[in-house]
This record gives sequence, C-alpha cells and structure tokens, in this order.
Amino acid sequence: MKYPYLKNYQPAKDMAKIATIKSEFTNGVKDIIPLIIGAIPFGIIFGSLAMGSGLSFIGTLAMSALVFAGASQFIALTLLAAGTSWPMIVLTTFVVNLRHMLYATTLVPHIKNLGQRWKIPLAFWLTDEAFAVVIIRYQQQDDSPYKQWYFLGAALFMYLNWQFCTLLGLTVGQMIPNMTTWGLDFAMVVTFIGMVMPYLTEKPMWATVVVAGSVALLTFSLPHKLGLIVAALAGIGAGILTDYFLEGVPGK
Repeated sequence: MKYPYLKNYQPAKDMAKIATIKSEFTNGVKDIIPLIIGAIPFGIIFGSLAMGSGLSFIGTLAMSALVFAGASQFIALTLLAAGTSWPMIVLTTFVVNLRHMLYATTLVPHIKNLGQRWKIPLAFWLTDEAFAVVIIRYQQQDDSPYKQWYFLGAALFMYLNWQFCTLLGLTVGQMIPNMTTWGLDFAMVVTFIGMVMPYLTEKPMWATVVVAGSVALLTFSLPHKLGLIVAALAGIGAGILTDYFLEGVPGK
C-alpha cells in the first residue's frame, strides 16, 4: 500500500496519523450537528424567499455557494427586493460580516502556523456555528497536531448543509404555501443562544453579553445594520473594563 501524499512512508506511523486525522475530521462533523439542525430551517426559508426577491434559481445557488453567510444573504434579499443599488448592498453585508473579524482574531493563535492552502478555505468556511465548536476544540489541552482537520470537518459539513437546504427551499419550499410565516427562523435564534451560553462562566463574559444585547436593541434602528457593530464594540469594552476592575478580586 502506498500513500503518495505522505513523505518517508512508514506503515505503522503513517496509519496512526491517518487514523488521528480521520477521528479529528469525524468529531468535527459530529459536534456541529446540533447547530446544523438549527440552521436547516434558516437555509430552507432563504431558498424559498430568494426567487421572489428577484434572484434566479442559479443566482440563488451561487449566492449560497460563494457568499455562504446566512444573515448577509437575507439582508441582501431584502435590499434586492427594495431595488437598492449594488454598492449599498455590498456595504451593508460587509458591515454585518465584520463580526467574523472577531472570530478570526480569536483563532489566529491556533492556526498561524498553517499554510495558505489551509488558511484560505478555512477562512471562507468560517461561520458562527463553526467558530462555536472549533474554538472549544482548540482550547482543549491536548497535544493533537491535527485540530485543523476538526475545523475542516465542522466547517465543511455546515457548508454542504447550507447548499442542500438552499436547494430544498428552491424546490420543495416553493410547493409549500406560506412556509415563511411558520416562524421556523426562530430556530436560528435558539441556536445562537445555545452557542453563547457555554461561554458564560465568568462575570466579564456576562457583562459582555448583557451590554452587547442591550446596545443591539437600542441601536436596532440604525441604518445598514450598524447597530450590530456598535453592540459588538460596546460588549467588548464592557468585558475588558469588567475584567480590569475585577482583577485581583477573589472569586471574580
């Protein structure tokens, strides 16, 4: 048996390496399944709404394949239906997606030694759900050198699920009357709550969430979803200040 992609082939050592890579990839797929369940109705609703907003069948599939950002895709649909110019659509979705910079900054210490052939696809496939499970894996104290395969498994499975759900919405979703009024999009809200709760273990984290949530509500009416960025910055500031004032305080 030969493995042309492995240098200096050593049967026992290389088989162990392959087994470890496989387990990391498989565990990534398994761990993101609960979050994928929450994203399924979101993807189907997007596919159902897209053609009515002015996108073609192929255009809808292309948006999910090339943009792969649920919140931004829904916002783009709304702006398209309203006849908004494309520069404004690009600017608005850019602002909404700025939150991914926070995810990327958190992951940089863990992936900085990877080559570009890893960084580019992982950056493209980075989503809220993928970050939620991947950062937990990276923070686990073990010596596995193949955690990027866990990242790949989780992110790729989410990507394939989003494409499939978009297709379902374009086909089956079009046959179901008033599907968008069923409130299925609430599943995504529940999913995000489930993603956040495990991190609330210290007072600075609680301060971050409470302040960010409050500011998001207060700034909801700001144009182009700028409230999201204001809320994120306010939450980060609150967390940093809380940590600073509690530094050295027992049981903070």
